[in-house]
Amino acid sequence: MEHVHEASFPGPGFEVAVVMIGVIALTAYYLGYEKQSNWPGYRFVLFIAGVTTAVTSLAGPLANGAHGNFTLHMVVHLLLGMLAPLLLVLSKPVTLLLKSLPVLKARQLTSLIKRSRYISLLHVPLTGAFLNIGGLFLLYMTGLFHQIHSSLVLFILVHLHVFLAGYLFTHVILEADFTAHRYSFYHRAAILILALAGHKILSKMIYATPPEGISRTAGESGAMLMYYGGDAIDVMLIILICYQWYRSRQKTFTIQNKPSPV
Repeated sequence: MEHVHEASFPGPGFEVAVVMIGVIALTAYYLGYEKQSNWPGYRFVLFIAGVTTAVTSLAGPLANGAHGNFTLHMVVHLLLGMLAPLLLVLSKPVTLLLKSLPVLKARQLTSLIKRSRYISLLHVPLTGAFLNIGGLFLLYMTGLFHQIHSSLVLFILVHLHVFLAGYLFTHVILEADFTAHRYSFYHRAAILILALAGHKILSKMIYATPPEGISRTAGESGAMLMYYGGDAIDVMLIILICYQWYRSRQKTFTIQNKPSPV
């Protein structure tokens, strides 16, 4: 039988905190948006959608249902670790922050980001893939999944990691926002392919061996959702990185074929 957890876990206090964080994030982005008259409105819409997706996955009926239903848990995994990060990265919050700061402070922050060894390491695509996919293997292939439903600290840390690792991975693969270092399309595409393979392997392992406390039927259902639902978001990543490559090649072709001045 599928393990059923208390409906009150992790509690209303946690949900209130999640909603408050979401409101603060939206307010901060809006203030930056108001300062930039030429900032595209669709990026603000993407940010609203990203924050709403993340908050909905952690607070409300879906989040409460996920504590006793492995399939709903996988919906939360897809929303919190894949869709919300994609929407947020495309909204370019770091770029907006740098544009909103005074010139001197923006330069100082940019310099700090570029000189930090820790940030540079995090901005390596392989690091993002390892933290993202490796964290999921640790969650589902050990007893950690069972433990997070009885420990609020573990529950918060694991879900925070799922979101941040998903955001980092999406950020370093797309490089749509400001980043400390940039890598070639071929490099990022190769890492993306490896990460997609890892995600699919994990979903098949869950299908064969569900986490502790999860019935085989529930495990199979959740694994299939992870497999095919992940495909839908992965296709978006593939389209976006291919579009970036196309635009880059188009610019290179235009420059190379630009008539020389007489």
